[in-house]
Amino acid sequence: MGIYGAINSAVSGLTAQSKALENLSGNVANSQTTGYKRLDTTFSDLVSGAGSRQADQVAGTTYATSRATNGLQGDISSVDVDTYMAINGDGYFVVTTASDVIDGKTTFANESYYTRAGDFDIDDDGYLVNSAGYYLTGFALDATTGNAVGDTPSVIQINDEPIPAKATTSIDYQANLPLVPKTTNYDGVDRDTALLDTATLGTGDIAAADEDAFIAQSISGGSITAYNENGTPLAVEVRWAKTVNADASVPVEDTWSMFVSSGGNDPAWLEVGNATFDSSGKITGLVAGTTGTVNGTGDGFDIASLTVGDVTATGIEVSFGSTSLTQYSDSTGVATSVSLEQNGYAAGEIVGISIDESGRINATYSNSQTRGLFEIPLATFEADQNLERVNGAAFKATPTSGVASLTGGGSILAKRLELSNADIASEFAKLIITQQAYSANSKVVTSSNDMLDSALNMVR
Repeated sequence: MGIYGAINSAVSGLTAQSKALENLSGNVANSQTTGYKRLDTTFSDLVSGAGSRQADQVAGTTYATSRATNGLQGDISSVDVDTYMAINGDGYFVVTTASDVIDGKTTFANESYYTRAGDFDIDDDGYLVNSAGYYLTGFALDATTGNAVGDTPSVIQINDEPIPAKATTSIDYQANLPLVPKTTNYDGVDRDTALLDTATLGTGDIAAADEDAFIAQSISGGSITAYNENGTPLAVEVRWAKTVNADASVPVEDTWSMFVSSGGNDPAWLEVGNATFDSSGKITGLVAGTTGTVNGTGDGFDIASLTVGDVTATGIEVSFGSTSLTQYSDSTGVATSVSLEQNGYAAGEIVGISIDESGRINATYSNSQTRGLFEIPLATFEADQNLERVNGAAFKATPTSGVASLTGGGSILAKRLELSNADIASEFAKLIITQQAYSANSKVVTSSNDMLDSALNMVR
C-alpha cells in the first residue's frame, strides 16, 4: 500500500489545501466588510496505519478544519454617521430579520442573530437597519425613570412623536443683594433714600400707576422664562426692594421684598414675600407676601398662581436653598451672582439622535431637551467560536456556543465602525504558502503515478 498510500495522502493534502484556499479567498473578498471575522484553517493528521513499533508507523493523511476568530477585534475607524456604532471589547449586537409586511407594517422573525456590523441607519419607518438588512433590538426606556423596561429586547423603532410640555414647578434662585441698593432715588449718602417708599407706594403689590416710582426705588433680580402645563411661556421678571435698614432709629434686621412682574396687568408688580438678613449677611427668615407663601421647608416661597400678561401658571416654588440668597456689601449696589434655573419646557419636535458610551439611544428635541429612548444590550457567549455563521457578517447561537447573556460585554462607541479583521498582507502570505503546498501535493501524485507506471511496465 506504499504507493497507493502516498497517493491517498497527497489527495488529502490537495483537499485540505483547497479548503484553506477557500477560506483565504473568502477572507480576501471580505477584507472591507464591516464587522467581518476571518476564518483561519487548522490542519490535523489522520494516521492511516500504525504499528505498535515506531518503525512500523507512517505519516498518514491530513484534513483541514476552519478556526473562527470571533474574539479578534478588527480596527475601529471614525465615521460621520450618528447612528453607526462599534463595540470595543467583547459582545455582539442583538439583531433580527423582517419576516413579512402586513397592512403596511413590518413584522419580524422570532429568531435572534448576533453581529459586530454596526452600520445602522434609520429607515423610513424609524427602524435601525444595517447594510446586511438586520434590525437592531434593544430595551425601551421609561420616560420618567430612565430605566429599561422588560427583560427581552425588542426591535428598536424611533418615532417622531413630540415630547410633551412640562409645567414649571420650581425655580432655583441665587443672588447676593447689596447692603445699600443704588437705586435711582439713592442720593449716595443717606441709606434711607435707597429704601422703598412704603408711605407713598404702600405695602404689598405695586399698582400700575406707581410702576415708574417702584422701578426707581428697586433693583433688578434677574428674569427667566417659565412654562405652564401646556407649554406656553411666561416671562418671570424679578425685582428686589429694600424696606428696612438695620441702622435705622430702631435696630432691626435688614428686610427686602421680592416682586415679580405681572406683564402689563394691574397690579404691575406682585409681592412674593419678604426676606430678612442679619449683620453677617445671612438670611434669617421669610415672610409671606400677597402672592407667595413660605414653603414647607422654609427656604423659599410657593406661588399658587401667577399670571403674566394673559398666561397663567400654577404651583411654582421659588427656592433659595440654605445659602443661595445673601446680603453682602457690594460697591456696585446691584444684585450680583444672580442665577435662575427652572424645570419646565415647551413641547418639542425631535431634531437628532445620538448614542452614548453606555449604549443608550438619546433623542434631542427642539426645546433643548434630551431623552433616553432605548438601551442597546450586548450579547456574550461562553464559547462564541462555536457560533454558526450566517449571511451578512452575522451569527446565530448553537448548542455548543451556549445561550446569549445580555448583562456583560464591552462598550459601545458612537460614530465608529469596526472593520474586518482580515488583513490583506497576512492573507496573501498565507496564500503563497497554500499555493506551494498544493503544488507539492500535486507533485507527489505525479511522482506516485510515475512509480506505478514503472511497476506496470515491469510486468509487460
